[in-house]
Amino acid sequence: MTIKEIAALAGVSISTVSKIVNGKDQSINPETRSKVLKIVKEYNYTPYGMVKNISNGRKFIIGVLFRTMPRTNSMLSGISEAATENNYSILLLDSCNSPDLELKHINTLCQKHVDGVIWEPIDENSQKLGHYLTDQNIPFSYIMSRGNVPSYIIDYEKMGYHLTQKLIDYKHTKIACLMKQGSQRSQMVLEGFKRCLFDNQIPYNSNMQMYISSPDCLSKIQGYKFSGVVSTHFASSLILYEQMDKLHYSIPADLSLVSLKDDSRESISFPHISSIKIPYREFGYYVGKSLIRKCEKMPESEEQMTFIGDCSLDTEDSLYVPSFLRAKKIVVVGSINTDLTFNVDHLPQVGKATRILNSTFTLGGKGANQAVGSAKFGREVSLIGEIGNDIDSNLIFDILEKEHVITQGIRRNENIPTGKAYIYIEESGESAITLLTGANRILSPECIQKRQHLFKNAGCCLISTEIANETTLEAAKTAKHYGAMTFLKPTVIKSVPENLYRYIDFLIPNQREAALLSPPSCDTIEEQADYFFRQGIPNIIITLGSRGCYLKTGDTSEFFPAAAFTPVDTTGGADAFISCLASYLTDGYSLKKAIRIAMYAAGFCISRQGVVPALVDRTTLESHIKRLDPELLMPSEN
Repeated sequence: MTIKEIAALAGVSISTVSKIVNGKDQSINPETRSKVLKIVKEYNYTPYGMVKNISNGRKFIIGVLFRTMPRTNSMLSGISEAATENNYSILLLDSCNSPDLELKHINTLCQKHVDGVIWEPIDENSQKLGHYLTDQNIPFSYIMSRGNVPSYIIDYEKMGYHLTQKLIDYKHTKIACLMKQGSQRSQMVLEGFKRCLFDNQIPYNSNMQMYISSPDCLSKIQGYKFSGVVSTHFASSLILYEQMDKLHYSIPADLSLVSLKDDSRESISFPHISSIKIPYREFGYYVGKSLIRKCEKMPESEEQMTFIGDCSLDTEDSLYVPSFLRAKKIVVVGSINTDLTFNVDHLPQVGKATRILNSTFTLGGKGANQAVGSAKFGREVSLIGEIGNDIDSNLIFDILEKEHVITQGIRRNENIPTGKAYIYIEESGESAITLLTGANRILSPECIQKRQHLFKNAGCCLISTEIANETTLEAAKTAKHYGAMTFLKPTVIKSVPENLYRYIDFLIPNQREAALLSPPSCDTIEEQADYFFRQGIPNIIITLGSRGCYLKTGDTSEFFPAAAFTPVDTTGGADAFISCLASYLTDGYSLKKAIRIAMYAAGFCISRQGVVPALVDRTTLESHIKRLDPELLMPSEN
């Protein structure tokens, strides 16, 4: 800072400044003297006569002037490591994004006569201040400069390229770049994003560029059907993740997300967002070593100003192939309960006490049972339902997540308890069930509409009628809209609404339910099935317990025998049958083969206590079938 510049800042003449700083200010009024001295102290101005005798010897001090500090702790650590290795110390200054403070700090560095400066300028105008350092013969290096001067930078473009390529490796072609307004990093990532799209022959258009601060960000993701997002800032990724969750979208099932991650986010363990760590520490070390070579006038080889770090992802948890390329999933709409199961010497009867021999407590409800059953066959399964906000709800989520059921369609209600089923089982395996509907009763058509995105790419929708009739109808309509086959298990209802029939592909009642839902004139299983068929349902399967099941379609009427298993608890047999049937039909098996396989799944279930713990997995089921009837597992044959 020159005396001329001090005079300009104070609005006085050069001679006035000279008189004040040299103590010859008797004729100058106190207000002017105070004003000039304040500026002189702020800008560390020293008269030439006082500095001409200062030694030009080395101080072994590196000045570090950051634009702003919060995101640069790791970078500073790298600079410090390079300085320590070469016996230098550091003078750290923070401009706090203030041009005035930046100018003051530049003057401080000149006054301290540091050996060199690592400088992150605030903006392009900051470069005009470089002459102060040059005049003092102080070498300096720009980092992350926004101007056109040579500057050390982190290769955000390459990281953007790698993030985009990872999404493309997962077969995504509808990809967006989530950016931050005014961010140099975002612009560099965008260039890598564009280059990667070009190299993979994917056209770029401006609609792919989004900002988390924009109110239409989510609507753009939905409207343009983006299946993957590259985020330039981890904070933006967290906001997007939260907003998606509020709308009941799942990452990565509905949207794959990759991001850059800085130091301040390293401790975040949830949500699991696949990220590339920004190499601030390595970059700081690289720049520090380079500056020290300049300070010591060491021979310099041709140096790269762009620093390339490790571009590997820390995890791939938020990556998944697009839904339209995945195998068809199964959506389950129905009740979610906790089951209290009592083993008794005989089923409860009016006027007689029933002795409980044993009791268990676990997850239950037709919806939950069928969802877990389907997941055990390797299907991607989304469950839609309502539960309370009680201790039972924690058990439910724990079990469903352990069984790999997608739970974004489940919502807690603070005012209504989770549904409960009280199940009584006698020694023969026969059971009786009483229900406390609880939160299941508030699953409404509006709930289905809000979660309809879960029906996308669904091959089957399994619906049980332990929920309101209007909700059952809405679920069936939505499934049909998205091209899914609908399976209806009619339980705890006395009639099937007539307008529901045309949305049902498979009606699967047991013998009692079939008799209740058909006219009294229908005395036989065949007559009952014919009645449902005349209502417009193309496939009717009436389960008959130990006698197997009966199939009625437009082409066939046939009985299928039960698999040879000793019954222990028949409660979940139908749920095991339905989830297995839907899974193997989705895999391309013929209806008759799928029914025969499902009979084995039902047999496994009734041979063990409970429902969810008794549901068989695909490996166990197919190992058993291969020993008895290996040709059954060949899906191409009828």
